[in-house]
Amino acid sequence: MKTDFDKQINRFAFWSAIVVLVTGIVSFLLPLDAPGGYMTLHADRVAWLNDHRDLFILGWLNQVVALLSLTGVLFGIAWHVANKNQLRAAIAAMFVLASATVFIIPKFIAIWTIPQLAQAISTGAAGADLADPLLRILNVSIPFSLYTSFDYLGFWLYAVFGLLVAGPLFGESLSSKVAAISAGVFGAVFHCLLVALLMGELASADVETMFLGGFALLLVPVIAMMFRFKQEM
Repeated sequence: MKTDFDKQINRFAFWSAIVVLVTGIVSFLLPLDAPGGYMTLHADRVAWLNDHRDLFILGWLNQVVALLSLTGVLFGIAWHVANKNQLRAAIAAMFVLASATVFIIPKFIAIWTIPQLAQAISTGAAGADLADPLLRILNVSIPFSLYTSFDYLGFWLYAVFGLLVAGPLFGESLSSKVAAISAGVFGAVFHCLLVALLMGELASADVETMFLGGFALLLVPVIAMMFRFKQEM
């Protein structure tokens, strides 16, 4: 029997999923890095960041909203899993919380730190000598920068979450089956790519394309579970 709190969780997760989809569309309209990304020269990136400061910040603010909304959806999925396996649900919820903490750090850096670093470099202000190497370290596209290391750690936590919930999430409804299978496939694909990277089979230039392509699989359970959340609101 569903309680009022269950309905509140489902309503929260449903609207969180809507926001995820909206912010996903907005992401195509707002830049997250200079054109060319991985291949952009440092001087060109500094110039671009100063010329497009407002759009860059808006782009990453949108990513913060997307992150918090996706966290709400994944928590809603964990809540559904608790009906069959409370231990897995609790562990999955812990991984969701950890991923939100990991992801929010680089996104705040993008909003707060990176624009200031670019401005200090271009104006030669106090601390410019420190700002230049820091901006290189916090490159948002190079897969082995300090910044992107946080992002890929967050993706790994999502992948573990997918593997944890895949079994218990598989239910009688079509939406539950689709969500469970896609979550499990996402977790498996990410770990296969991770093994390939650690074994040197994946070039750094291909990391972003391959891993973010795999991340797209996580949108499938988000969309599939929208219908389940809607039914149980």
